[in-house]
Amino acid sequence: MPTKILLDTDIGSDIDDAVCLAYLLAQPECDLLGITTVTGEAERRASMASALCKVAGRAVPIFPGAELPLLVEPRQPHAPQAAALSRWPHEASFPRGQAIEFMRQTIRANPGEVSLLAIGPLTNIALLFASDPETPGLLKQLVLMCGVFAEQLPNASPLEWNALCDPHAAAMVYRAAVDGHRSIGLDVTRQVTLDASEVRASFQHPLLLPVLDFAEVWFERVKVLTFHDPLAAATIFDDQICTFEPGAVELELEDAPQRGRTHWRAGTAHSHQVALSVDRERFLKHFFGVFR
Repeated sequence: MPTKILLDTDIGSDIDDAVCLAYLLAQPECDLLGITTVTGEAERRASMASALCKVAGRAVPIFPGAELPLLVEPRQPHAPQAAALSRWPHEASFPRGQAIEFMRQTIRANPGEVSLLAIGPLTNIALLFASDPETPGLLKQLVLMCGVFAEQLPNASPLEWNALCDPHAAAMVYRAAVDGHRSIGLDVTRQVTLDASEVRASFQHPLLLPVLDFAEVWFERVKVLTFHDPLAAATIFDDQICTFEPGAVELELEDAPQRGRTHWRAGTAHSHQVALSVDRERFLKHFFGVFR
């Protein structure tokens, strides 16, 4: 049976969210139950998601979610890739203020069956878990693209963007009791990249064409695609792409300059799993295989 997925995304900032959504729409083993968007210009982000769904010929429920983090100042007020929307048919009007309730009802209607894939700041997920504390226990699994765990990245901050944008929300989510709670962190995702020329050459499937158009906005600043979010999604469908180890994760909240830093302690007594390595070639073969 296809895996039931709820996707929570900040599509429109880094290009990997759009790549991830295209992957889910092409993945034959994915039953995409709905999409919620998060951070600034959530409605424009929803429009970007709808553009991909239209190319795929899919009617997926889409709900704009929280635009502001719980306590800190917003770091992501705009969705720059939405500048390319005029070239793709898309919806421009969505139900407002219903994202959290949509997720709650969907999870309760499918107890033990939904994989919640969160690939943006965790504001929506924290609000969901706070509004209905039983929800974490009703999930099949929670898969996050979040954090830095296995090692310090060379010439890089130990802070990861999704955790940094709403550290208090991330702390709430990591405290939730979820069976199958997995994180794929920056130290692993940064091992899977393609430069802009490789992306232009390989993204020729019809569903990847709008992604490539959005990517040109991204490539104005960054000349590489890092498969952060698609890698997290792919681990749901292929357990051999990444290796995981159980442990405990805590978020730094007290030290302001380090706020949002993830601290991981290995140990079999904990149900949370962290990705420690990735088979890059297996991932790329898997990813492009769904677009045949």
